[in-house]
Amino acid sequence: MTNFAPYMNHSCTLNTLKCYIGLVFFIALALSSCQKEKRPADVLTPEELSKLMVDLYLAEARMAGQNIATDSALKFFIPFEEKLKLKHGVGDSIIRKSYQYYVGHPEQLEKIYDSVIDTLSLREQRERTKTFK
Repeated sequence: MTNFAPYMNHSCTLNTLKCYIGLVFFIALALSSCQKEKRPADVLTPEELSKLMVDLYLAEARMAGQNIATDSALKFFIPFEEKLKLKHGVGDSIIRKSYQYYVGHPEQLEKIYDSVIDTLSLREQRERTKTFK
């Protein structure tokens, strides 16, 4: 072993340097993979999707309250749905991409649905208090 001692010190230095470079590379890789995935530009924000979903649920509830046959209700609902999309400045492809994105991010989708439920519950409460006054 003593014959290789000079080489071992030199190789240990190279190995140490390689270890440091490897460690720095690993840390950089880990940090970049731990960063939050950015939402694509053509995907609605959680707030935008929540507002759109609230409007759609309210529209569906209005149609359901009309006691109209399903096929007739669809004839009324589809143009109304198109107006809502225009109001929110979105098309079918953006809605589809947004929903697909949030299905892949269930924690965010759960927060969106929580927001929708809270908003609808609050509106229902307000309507009930108006009715009883």
